[in-house]
Amino acid sequence: MSAADLTVAASTIWVVVAAVLVIFMQAGFAFLEAGLTRMKNVAHIAAKTVLVFGVACVVYYVVGFGLAFGDGGSGLAGASGFAPSVDALLAIGQAPFSWFATVPASAAFLFQVAFAGVSLAIVWGAMAERAKLWVYLVFGVAFVLVYSVVSHWVWSPDGWLFSLGMQDFAGSTVVHYQGALAALAGAILLGPRIGKFDRHGKPNPIPGHNMAYVTLGVIILWFGWFGFNAGSTLGVASGDMLGFFGYVALTTNIAAASGVLGAAAVAWLALGKPDVSMMLNGAIAALVAVTAACGFVAPWAAIVIGLVAGAIAVVGVLFVERIGIDDPVGAVAVHGLSGVWGTLATGLFALPSLAAGLGTGRGGLVYTGSFAQLGTQALGLAAVGAFTFSVSFGVLWVLDRLRGIRVAEEVETMGLDVSEHGMWGYPEFYIPVPGGYGTEAHGHLGRPHAHAAHHRATARPEPVTEAG
Repeated sequence: MSAADLTVAASTIWVVVAAVLVIFMQAGFAFLEAGLTRMKNVAHIAAKTVLVFGVACVVYYVVGFGLAFGDGGSGLAGASGFAPSVDALLAIGQAPFSWFATVPASAAFLFQVAFAGVSLAIVWGAMAERAKLWVYLVFGVAFVLVYSVVSHWVWSPDGWLFSLGMQDFAGSTVVHYQGALAALAGAILLGPRIGKFDRHGKPNPIPGHNMAYVTLGVIILWFGWFGFNAGSTLGVASGDMLGFFGYVALTTNIAAASGVLGAAAVAWLALGKPDVSMMLNGAIAALVAVTAACGFVAPWAAIVIGLVAGAIAVVGVLFVERIGIDDPVGAVAVHGLSGVWGTLATGLFALPSLAAGLGTGRGGLVYTGSFAQLGTQALGLAAVGAFTFSVSFGVLWVLDRLRGIRVAEEVETMGLDVSEHGMWGYPEFYIPVPGGYGTEAHGHLGRPHAHAAHHRATARPEPVTEAG
């Protein structure tokens, strides 16, 4: 086996491992969203997480991968590689996926479809607790197609933004900004959850039911992000930089840590306490922001990017709520506003030497004194924003007019676990379960405790309160 063959083998192992890490992020999104919402919707959130990832995988294989990276297309979309054959998937650096010269197309597909699944997962956080299940399926198909077109613009050598030198190493714009744009469209069309705002428009808190779940979700996402960003090297060598993925992992981690600190500081100042959910969202916001920059910036710049992103997470969540948009998990602020910041920050802080080594764009404003790269980044954001938001809003608007995308008021009040899936995520809190919580099996907890538990089990599933 030649040195070149060994490099391909090592690169393939790394990309497949990275893809698995990114797929594991679906568990992080499930825990995060479940923890930040109410227990009456936990089973629904778990089910749709798996369901929509299945949609993403199939649609991306049949159409998306070809649209994104197929040879022979234009600056707008790929034109080959749809439902790729065995030979096409085993080939390295050959049509219809000649762009992938370091790993077989099959490994590249696994990595890229994991990204499509993450972008789609972001959408549902802002639509949580009030959207019908079938909407996830239908809109999921449409969004994967939109995602694939934009990823062609930015990451394919034929893409028009790629040819301009837009820098988005692992997807602050392609993955996170797009997901947040669709999430914003959905949140606007759905409207707020019952009781989220009073008659004067003042927001009422609807706290998540389990901060331990949220913490676990964030840690899983942080862990998976090493595959997300470092795996985007698509090999063990990037140009003449061997093992460059280690450097990308470093900038990723230090930005995330800075995001926690930035969010804690701003939350302390703005809210009087270092709110736990804000700190956790600060870590995610920083990871989102550094996703574009991780391969282009110095560690000091990664710290700055993370600190600012952490502040954006706090201020952005409060701002989105103040303008009357109900986003239960903060997706618009954390993935959208932080994605914008990360994309622009790359145009500020990109090192000329790293840009040259990666063959993408040029140095940022801080190093070159030129606004050229920053302008390219801003153009990309404007183009993606206009396209993705308008198409997402249009598709959801049509679906809403045809069948309605929001559940009925009584269904929302009861919770989507029962109405959509015929089961409870926490059955012992709502219905009698033999040997369960509050029965004779737990008699050692005392008669008053058992009586209270029995009352919960036999009462209505959840009363209608001001907070829904």
